[in-house]
Amino acid sequence: MKKLLFLITIFFMLAGLGCKSDKTDKTNSISDTLAGYTAKTEDYNLQRDSITIYGTLALPDVECPCNIVLIIAGSGPTDRNGNNNMGLSTDAYKMLADTLASHGYASLRYDKRGIAKSYYKNFNEFDLTFDLYVNDAIEWIKKLKSDTRFSKIIVLGHSEGSLIGMLAVNSTQADAFISVAGPAESADSLISIQISNQSKELGLEVQKYLKKLKKGEIVAVTNSDLKSLFRPSVQPYLISWFKYSPKEEFAKLTVPSLVIQGNTDIQVDYHEAEKLAEANKTSEMKIIEGMNHILKIADKDTLKNTKTYTNPKLPLAKDFCTEIISFLDKL
Repeated sequence: MKKLLFLITIFFMLAGLGCKSDKTDKTNSISDTLAGYTAKTEDYNLQRDSITIYGTLALPDVECPCNIVLIIAGSGPTDRNGNNNMGLSTDAYKMLADTLASHGYASLRYDKRGIAKSYYKNFNEFDLTFDLYVNDAIEWIKKLKSDTRFSKIIVLGHSEGSLIGMLAVNSTQADAFISVAGPAESADSLISIQISNQSKELGLEVQKYLKKLKKGEIVAVTNSDLKSLFRPSVQPYLISWFKYSPKEEFAKLTVPSLVIQGNTDIQVDYHEAEKLAEANKTSEMKIIEGMNHILKIADKDTLKNTKTYTNPKLPLAKDFCTEIISFLDKL
């Protein structure tokens, strides 16, 4: 059961939303000399609903305006750098920002509302919905559009952030979209499959809850193994999340798009990437050999794979970086 709960915690479960960060983002107000360009970072924040959403803008030493990539983090309390208070320590998004800057691309990554530095006084998980995250992303795009330093806006969403990103792109004038390890099926379907694959009995119980939540109904859960996943305060979020089908939303995209996925991802099967690409025939798809969910090279074995989740020194998969830059260069 520990293995089951670990996978749910990292990918699906929204435990810890509303978590303050116990780390200071030390990437602000510094300069890093990278492969091609010198990158400078600055605080870049968004005012929404009387709260501040905090971000980090990475700017390469190139002539403006330049293209910029908006990086949207995955599920749970994952911060702008790809880390959280629950043991996840990857620096994946920071590494991605560094890679982009070294090739002349600006980037913006941010702590989603209620997470890390974007945690705010009187935060109440009951009030959080998936659509709030989407609307925040839309406002980020608008803000970047109004900034004369930037030309094309490319949205990159990782994991749950993939759906947030594609919904935001479909509601704005963003110029391109990149789905990284994003599911094609709705979240309720994937939760059902993941749990059923590990416990048939538990899977049947979960399906009953998911069916009701899909209809917008609140459920009462007594099973101790499921109480955290379906706690009352997170159910409004789940209800708002389950109504979307990523492959249906992806099919609506009219901008250049890339679907990229690793074949050692133990959280989102790489066949999900194939389903997304099939839904939108104009998109590109790249499967990265040996890359896992946190964008690092890892063995398919679950134990070996998950060990990479706590080693921030591991570099991003080289082919992943190559394909991202190749896509951006063609825009």
